[in-house]
Formats: sequence, structure tokens, C-alpha cells
Amino acid sequence: MHFELEHTDDKSNARAGVIHTDHGQIETPIFMPVGTAGTVKGVHQQELKDEVEAQIILGNTYHLYMRPGMDVIESAGGLHKFMNWDGPILTDSGGYQVYSLSGLNKITEEGVRFQSHINGSYHMFSPERSMDIQRQIGADIIMAFDECTPYPCEYNYAKKSMHMTHRWLKRCFDHLDVSPTLYGYDQAMFPIVQGSVYHDLRKESAETIASHNAFGNAIGGLSVGEPEEEIYEMTDLVCAILPKDKPRYLMGVGTPANLLESIALGVDMFDCVMPSRNARHGMLFTSEGIINIKNKKWEKDFSPIDPNTSASTDLNHSKAYLRHLIISKENLGIQIATIHNLAFYLWLVKTARIKIKSGEFSTWKNEMLPKLRNRL
Repeated sequence: MHFELEHTDDKSNARAGVIHTDHGQIETPIFMPVGTAGTVKGVHQQELKDEVEAQIILGNTYHLYMRPGMDVIESAGGLHKFMNWDGPILTDSGGYQVYSLSGLNKITEEGVRFQSHINGSYHMFSPERSMDIQRQIGADIIMAFDECTPYPCEYNYAKKSMHMTHRWLKRCFDHLDVSPTLYGYDQAMFPIVQGSVYHDLRKESAETIASHNAFGNAIGGLSVGEPEEEIYEMTDLVCAILPKDKPRYLMGVGTPANLLESIALGVDMFDCVMPSRNARHGMLFTSEGIINIKNKKWEKDFSPIDPNTSASTDLNHSKAYLRHLIISKENLGIQIATIHNLAFYLWLVKTARIKIKSGEFSTWKNEMLPKLRNRL
């Protein structure tokens, strides 16, 4: 597994590269659809390939651990075989879900003890346990176990948490050294930069993470309510420190505009539930702006959802038809909306890659940003 940096934009820090894995190549910058429980909600794996053109998807360690459980996944030969997906997979460490269950958990140096959201049973995630579970899941890229601090976060807590995350990281590496892969292909672990929105903490954390010389590096804790300005400020600071020859992954961010702004700062990889979650409520992202398809103004609009991007898929349905399905609560409406939003996100990063390589990225980005924020 290795990362090949192909081109850097002259007017920004945007990069185009390729991540080579045992399950295929990933052209960066890339957006990764979130498949929480072994499925991207409402989208068949074949549609992820053919319509969305996804190159890599996410699995969620916490949810897969809870259901169907590690015995089932390992018996199936890993998540790739279990869900019949032959492309690359990335798993998170379970840390964010444990953070989101803050009322049901207790964090100590050993790890996190938490209650299941399903039946209230007690479980313990430690750095070592997270590594074992991600070995059993069998993702190509796995994440270090960390604590994701809330926003706002008091400075002393952020500092204490960051140092614990760094200690946990060493335990993750140490455990991986003595626990072999299960399915005959490489797994690469990404450490995660923390430090809330404090410059000195982010700098210290980025330097610590960079010193481990991992295959790639992630930036965490910037999708929990921070203003956009602080997300960009922290991302810019961290990207200036993380190695240029390693892929950089900004976790959980965000809107189409967030993606373009962060690509310009040097980020290569993104994930977010926004395109699929918002699709289920009738919110569509397009190259001309944001559409609430439930609005009556679309009732007799028989034009494609997005003339600039819909032609790349076979699901070239009209706004009026999709509105009818969503209003009628037809499952097909959610499916079409989800595929559209994910395909748009993949179109956006693919176009960004093309523009980076042609030297037009900064101009194109500045033209696109007002459109992406526009509500139609």
C-alpha cells in the first residue's frame, strides 16, 4: 500500500494523488460514502460502483461490533466478502460513536466503558480492542483509537485528552505489531490529530502524529459544531505540519463548500453523512445550489435534478418526479435522492482533481463556491 502524489496546485495547497491498496486504487481528492452498518443506506453496492462511482466506502466499527458482531463478520471472511464489496474500505475506530454516546460512557486511561444503544449491555473499547475489531472487520485503512472532544471544549480538558490520545496511539501501534492481519492483505492505520480549536495543541498534536511516519494521517475533532472559520484555520495549521508525501483525511467534514475549501488547504480524503442523511429529507446538492425538493415550485419542473451532473448517471429523473416520490413517501424517492447526492459529491471531487491537474483549480473553486452555497 502506498500513496503517489501526482500534482500540486500552483495557487493553493490542493493536491492530486493516488492511494494504492490491495483492493484497488483511490484517486484523490476523494469523498468516501458512509456505510455505517455494512451498507450505504438505500444504495445497492452495484449502484455505488456504477451510479455513484465510489472508489472507497466507510464501515463503522462501533455499529458493526454491535450488529452483526465480529463472529459473523470474521466467519464471512471480513467485511468485503460479507457485504460483497471488492473495493477499498476504511473503518473508524469506534471513538466517535462512543463520544456521541457521552451520556452512556466512562472514559479512563485504559479506554472507554460504554452501554450499547441497542440493549444497554456494557462493553469496553481500549486501543488494543479497537485494533482487534478492525483487524476482524478487515478494512484496508483503519483508524487509531482516540477521544473526540466536544465543542466548545475547555483548554485544560482538550490538552489532557490530546495527550491521552497520543498515549493510546502508541498502544495501537504496539498492538498492531503483534497482531497479524487476518485475510491476507495489508491494512494501514491512520493516527488522528486532536487538540480542539487551540493552535498550540493542534500544532503539538500534528507534530506528534507526523513523527510516527504512518502511511497516512487524519484530522479529527472538527465536525462537532465548530464555525467554518475555525475548521479552516485548524486544518490549514495542521496540513502545514503533516508530511506532504502522506494522504491527509479530514474526518466528518462536510458540505460541498467545505470540501472545496479544505481541498485548497491540502486535504485529500473526506467523509460525511450529510449527502445521504439530507437526501432522506428531500435536500439535494447540485452544481447550481441546494434544492429542497419538497417545495411546490418543483411540482411541474420536468428538467433534470442537475443538468451538469445527472447525465453521468442512468438515474436522470426530473425534479417533478422526484418531488412526487418524496412527498408520497415512496422508498424509491429516497434511493434516487441518495444516489444523486453521493454522485454529486463524487463528481465534485473528481472535477476538483481534473482542475488541479490542469492548473485551473483556484479559478474554478472561486466560481463554484457561491453556487454551492446558493439555495434554489
